[in-house]
Amino acid sequence: MKFDVFTEMEYNVRSASTLILNINALRTQHQTVISETFTIDPYLKTEELVSANGENRLVRFEINDPGTFKVTYKATVDNFTKIIDYEHHDEVPVAQFDPAIMPYLYPSRYCQSDKLYRLANNMFGHIVNPFTKVIALTDWIHRNVQYLSGSTNAQTSAFDTVTEQAGVCRDFAHLGIALCRALTIPARYFTGYAYHLKPADFHACFEAYLGGEWILFDATKLVPLNGMVKIATGRDAADTAIANIFGDATFRSMIVSCELADEGFEPIFYGHIDYMGISYL
Repeated sequence: MKFDVFTEMEYNVRSASTLILNINALRTQHQTVISETFTIDPYLKTEELVSANGENRLVRFEINDPGTFKVTYKATVDNFTKIIDYEHHDEVPVAQFDPAIMPYLYPSRYCQSDKLYRLANNMFGHIVNPFTKVIALTDWIHRNVQYLSGSTNAQTSAFDTVTEQAGVCRDFAHLGIALCRALTIPARYFTGYAYHLKPADFHACFEAYLGGEWILFDATKLVPLNGMVKIATGRDAADTAIANIFGDATFRSMIVSCELADEGFEPIFYGHIDYMGISYL
């Protein structure tokens, strides 16, 4: 399915600074960037970087003179999702995990799975099917955490979200990841453009590693699961930040959009397919 994505970000710079942005759609085996443009007004030379694990496309540029700068990214992206039946899948033993999967089992800055071990196992440890286990914890987050814009900040962790019971998509994703890891299910942070998200913004959810596939889960239930364009994945938001600023620069404004570029899209919303998971290959 093809989507047109767009981002416009404006910064006010007071002294020499370096910005690293993570807004480009990811190129994968099954997500094709058909066309894209990345521009800065006034013009600056940019450098594209690829993260060590290949799950982020970063753009780095230096600003030497004070002023206001506008960054614009446009792309048409063709992505592919696969629906997988998990009704009879068994849990994969840790001993069989590929080494590349192991970092997504450990606690991380925003996903303190070690602190949530008892909570996760008391509530979901009795569930045998691992897919059903992740569905159950995702539903629990949706029922017990209020989606409340502005209720958290860049320091809020999964442990904080459990106690405060409020957050935004970033916090819902971190809590889902932490609970999965506490149940010995590898999980990672997913950020992207999201079709049908209102108000339009970047969207965060999480992927759990089940049966040898990364399966998408979204505890906010705000967008169709097959309506995402992947930007990046990582252990948590620290690995996938939209912008990293080094110097005296201030974010001023942002516009984000994700629209259909062709017809025939049939949205699949969370919970509409029993034992069926969606994988962004």
